Amino acid sequence: MKAFSLSLRIAWVHLMAKKRQTLVAMLGVTFGISMFIVMISFMSGVNDYLMDLALDGSPHVHIYNPVKIERPALASTVYDTSKTWIKVHHQRPKLEQTKIRNGQKIVGEIKLMPEVSQVSPSLSSQVFFNNGPLQFSGTMLGIDIETENEMYKLYDKMETGSIEKMLTNREGILLGENLAKKLNVNVGDRVNLSAPSGGSFMLKVVGTFSFGMTLIDETRCYVSIQTAQKILGKPANYFTDINIKLKDYNKSQQLTKQFETMFGYKAEDWQEANASILAGEVIRNTLTYVVAITMLVVAGFGIYNIMNMTVVNKMRDIAILKATGFESKDIVSIFLFQSVIIGISGAMIGVILGAGISYGIDQIPFPARELIKLETFPVTYNIKHYGMAIFFGFLTTLFAGYFPSKKASKIDPVAIIRG
Repeated sequence: MKAFSLSLRIAWVHLMAKKRQTLVAMLGVTFGISMFIVMISFMSGVNDYLMDLALDGSPHVHIYNPVKIERPALASTVYDTSKTWIKVHHQRPKLEQTKIRNGQKIVGEIKLMPEVSQVSPSLSSQVFFNNGPLQFSGTMLGIDIETENEMYKLYDKMETGSIEKMLTNREGILLGENLAKKLNVNVGDRVNLSAPSGGSFMLKVVGTFSFGMTLIDETRCYVSIQTAQKILGKPANYFTDINIKLKDYNKSQQLTKQFETMFGYKAEDWQEANASILAGEVIRNTLTYVVAITMLVVAGFGIYNIMNMTVVNKMRDIAILKATGFESKDIVSIFLFQSVIIGISGAMIGVILGAGISYGIDQIPFPARELIKLETFPVTYNIKHYGMAIFFGFLTTLFAGYFPSKKASKIDPVAIIRG
């Protein structure tokens, strides 16, 4: 313990003897750590925001009946197709309904599953909004408004009006905020909507909503599922989609395969539906870690150079220490202590500075609030990131100080004293 204390005191004296050099090394670690925290906090904030958008805007599992294009041998009843090749050009898909057959039974079975939190049948269709001589295309979703609100928290996304009016007004419609602006309508106005099969319907705007995604806010509208069936001329048991929210969204891929096997319809999990967002998250995380760790490595090389120069400058002091009884391990510990002191001091200051810069970014107003529903730049404050920063900073400085210290321990005191 006495040797340990003495090595630490000598290391401190060496550092204080070259204060400017020590400060430069410490600032290298500080800068690397602070930039590591700023980058990972900001990128994590962006990823969390996009993940929330993906989970809020789409179900964990979506069951639907896709349009299938089969290519059968159309002339198989006329020719022996084992000996004759039939080439068909521009074959058209069959006229098949996208209705989910036995839908109510399927919904009932899914509700009984312990992994399921909410189930909502819906009817989706492309529609056209008539605004004078112009037509705007959009997506109509016929829903059970109460269930949909529980699944997607529509109440929190309302900009004007209220979802309760949908319960008392069968001819009510909720419009995406950007769609309402495009049509130049407000709550209480009426919109003229056309179905793909023809026919025109007047619906009353009872509210506008915003998911914070242009693709949704500019095209989507909600009506009751009964109104959607009436607009499309479909019976009361007709719907095209089943949307499912799970208690644990991480089980979506496993349950998707189970649903396809059970019901024979296409099931799509939220990862598949938001593949581009998840791919972007992987790229952003990789870029963040590569750049941040590169900064720490560069700071480590700076410490290595400074420690190496210290060894060169302290050759005579090291020789005297070894001549007075200091062993090689004691010399190693002296220079390791120097690098560790620099690393820990720089890391602690870097953590504080990184947190301060992150907080400053968190207060900056987001410049494109009309496109994305975001008040300020997204930043996360995760204790794990700060722990990682300190760990990597400590590790980098430890390695940076180890090699010069090994070099110092091998110095021959006799050769140095003789000159």
